[in-house]
Amino acid sequence: MKLEIKNLHAAIDETPILSGVNLTISSGEVHAIMGPNGSGKSTLSKVIAGHPAYTVTEGEVLLNGENILELAPEERALKGLFLAFQYPTEIPGVHNANFLRLAYNAKLKYHGKPELDPLEFDELIQEKLALVEMDSDFLERSVNHGFSGGEKKRNEILQMLVLNPGFALLDETDSGLDIDALRIVANAVNTFKSPDNAILMITHYQRLLNHIIPDFVHVMANGKIIQSGDKDLALQLEEKGYEWLLESVG
Repeated sequence: MKLEIKNLHAAIDETPILSGVNLTISSGEVHAIMGPNGSGKSTLSKVIAGHPAYTVTEGEVLLNGENILELAPEERALKGLFLAFQYPTEIPGVHNANFLRLAYNAKLKYHGKPELDPLEFDELIQEKLALVEMDSDFLERSVNHGFSGGEKKRNEILQMLVLNPGFALLDETDSGLDIDALRIVANAVNTFKSPDNAILMITHYQRLLNHIIPDFVHVMANGKIIQSGDKDLALQLEEKGYEWLLESVG
């Protein structure tokens, strides 16, 4: 799995948000993007996933060499993209178990594999539930409806574990999590990591990176990446804030 973002520009309602993002992420790598509010971090994740509110005005997003910008969000998902939302959507009346099984079977069908019946899928999902420390009762509840903030985030990670995407975008998955929930989510993400997939985490805080160690840290400002480094860059940001970096790059 390889994702290449080349000179990506995007706008919403004709207001420019991204102004030339360049980034390459390969299988086996964990990347983190940090930056001040309004820098374009969440916009980047939504543009990659295909959110219809954003218009790409220039550039490419290549997944294994294929430009995916003309593909619908569901097509991108079938090709291996997954987005864990900053604010997960509630879907009243749709049970988690049915939602997850239909999504999983859609992926199997796309790859020409036989679908799982409910009993076969239940065996699969019980293992994943344990990783996010969720009870089976969650499966009978509507997707995210009435869930606490921490439960919604754990449910997003459960979806990721079930679908096992090649490329996972985690948009501020740590926001709103207490210490215990952060540990659970981080442990599950670390279990998901493998040489066959890649992860891009978007976060405001270095605390997440204490649990999920990134290979690369990037800082966004004014719609583009202005600095890249290793995990030590995140520690510097925690200590000094963003102003010192913004001043140093002009």
